[in-house]
Order: sequence, then structure tokens, then C-alpha cells
Amino acid sequence: MTIHNANDLDTAKRAARQVALSRRRSLDPGVAGLALASHVLREFDWPAGTVVSGFWPFGQEIDLRPLLNLLHERGNRIALPVTPPKGEPLVFRLWQPGTMMVREKFGTLGPTGEEIVPDVLLIPLLSFDAAGGRLGYGGGYYDRTLAGLPNRFRLGCAFAAQQVDSVPVGPYDIRLDAVATEVGIIRCGG
Repeated sequence: MTIHNANDLDTAKRAARQVALSRRRSLDPGVAGLALASHVLREFDWPAGTVVSGFWPFGQEIDLRPLLNLLHERGNRIALPVTPPKGEPLVFRLWQPGTMMVREKFGTLGPTGEEIVPDVLLIPLLSFDAAGGRLGYGGGYYDRTLAGLPNRFRLGCAFAAQQVDSVPVGPYDIRLDAVATEVGIIRCGG
């Protein structure tokens, strides 16, 4: 459901974030991350050298580290986001096992490697719907980033319990192509 009134959209997203955060509190990020990795590797075979951006788990986010390691072993180049100043798109830096990670704003960790541009984006989220609507943390970093990287494959990564009937989205929210969860891959439509 697209909401055009900015105040109504902010209110709807704030309420949806609270529900989403409470839904994932009791879930196991590590076990779910292993299952998610097996589904992604079975479903997608990105050629060696393809730059795949992931994310280092933050809080109760699903743990992508097993998937990032396996993609690296398959020959993909892995990028992780570095949070820029407010209002700017994300920057991605090369990561490989053993790369030094540094603490960034919001308590996230990021690599110190060279800056690279992803071909495929694995995107964190708080909730999602079957149409590809995605609810993030509210900073707009991924929407700005995705707007600047058109025609890249956008794969949300989350727990299955984070799926909802409808995510409140605005006209500038960019939809996902698919979502990977611990129970499988959901191709998004519409």
C-alpha cells in the first residue's frame, strides 16, 4: 500500500517498526542464517567475480556471515556497506574473511578495504511483503543507494516471521526483487 501523505507514512512506518522488532526478538540469527545461506546458494549462481554486497549482522538481524563466506569461496567479490553522512547513499567496501572491521555510526561494523560497486545487493530489513515492499530502520540509506544503482538485483534477507501482508511504502521506497529467509526464497511481484 503506497501512502502519499508524509505524516501518515511516518506514523505507519513507526508503528510497523515496533511490531517488526518485537517479532524477531525470540528468533535465532545464527541457525536461520545457515538455512538462508543454503537457499540462496541453491537458487542463485552468480558468476565468479560478481560483486555481492551483504551486511554484517546488527542486533537480532539474520546472520549472513555463513553466506558471505560461502559466496567468497565460490569466487564472488563481497562488499559490505559503510554508513556515510546523513542524506547520502551507502558506500561499499571490499570484504573477505579476515578483513579488519571497524565500528561505525549506529554501532554497526564495516570493512576498511577498497571501495567497490555491487552488482547484487543483499539487503537487511525489519519487515517485507510479497510485493517487494521493504521496511528498514528509517534512515533512507538503502533507498538512496538503490536509486543510484538501477537494474541491480535486490535480495532482501530476513526471518520468515518478518513477512507481513502489506508494508507501508511511499513513492520513493524501492521494492525488492526477492526475499531470502530461513524457509526459502520469495520472488516478489508488482
